[in-house]
Amino acid sequence: MNRRRFLAVGAGVVTAAAGTAVYAWQIEPYWLQIVRRPMPLENLPAALEGKTLLQLSDVHVGPRVSSDYLIRSFDVGRELAPDFVAFTGDFVSYRSSHEIAELARVLRAAPRGRLATFASLGNHDYGRNWRSIAVADEVSHVATDAGMVVLRNDVRTVAGLQFAGLADFWSPEFGARHAMPPRGALVAPVPSRFARPETDASDALRLLVPGTPTVVLSHNPDAQDLPIWSGVRGWVLAGHTHGGQVKPPFLPPPILPVRNKRYTAGEFAVGPGRMMYINRGLGFLIKVRFDVRPELTLFTLTRAATAVG
Repeated sequence: MNRRRFLAVGAGVVTAAAGTAVYAWQIEPYWLQIVRRPMPLENLPAALEGKTLLQLSDVHVGPRVSSDYLIRSFDVGRELAPDFVAFTGDFVSYRSSHEIAELARVLRAAPRGRLATFASLGNHDYGRNWRSIAVADEVSHVATDAGMVVLRNDVRTVAGLQFAGLADFWSPEFGARHAMPPRGALVAPVPSRFARPETDASDALRLLVPGTPTVVLSHNPDAQDLPIWSGVRGWVLAGHTHGGQVKPPFLPPPILPVRNKRYTAGEFAVGPGRMMYINRGLGFLIKVRFDVRPELTLFTLTRAATAVG
């Protein structure tokens, strides 16, 4: 290869690398994708067949995610006119308490379900060390004011469809006998008016009525691998992973904040009659995405002819 040819090839490589970097930094993080999927549920009432459920996750209001982008994404969600809406946690990144006021402003544009809007919390909704019940209460208060029913180890039924919402897997509310070791000093949690008293995640799952079509909101997919799900059928909606944010060609994402590296994004059979869907989220902690676009997921409810999974 002569010098001129070498320089031309080198310039092409540099240009391609620069273009990829700009794309991953400036374009894909805000290139929203609407994912449409069926949600077959056993014993679904006839009146709910064909109804839709919109899942949103990992909004991450904070200094790194454009609030205008989030509001535009919510506008898209509202245009879908969903019957149910489910937010699966990490409303904020929680770098500071100022994010709570900004969250209130952003959530004024949030889509609401015609029948119901539910939410669960993620690890960042419990403050900087993921242990603050007070911060979780602030986030819950703002979400409630925005028209959501925040489920922290609780169950509600609407039109024959039961929703459970679990506290985040890494939070003190999930249950001391199940939760991860805390980051930093352990502070005894103060009881919350938003969480069901004396109830951990396993207790919440036991509140589910067998035979009733079920959707569980559980931010961290790793919670699925605990021995607390016996008999739970239906769907689990999760987030947390952001899909890894970067997926090299033909390779899995190099960084995933879960122990079970199988849990990247999308649909997984996780138990008898139970499916899990992991949403890639809207926001991010680091502004980069490659082959992992931000996502709104629109499910169409259908009656399962046979057991799911």
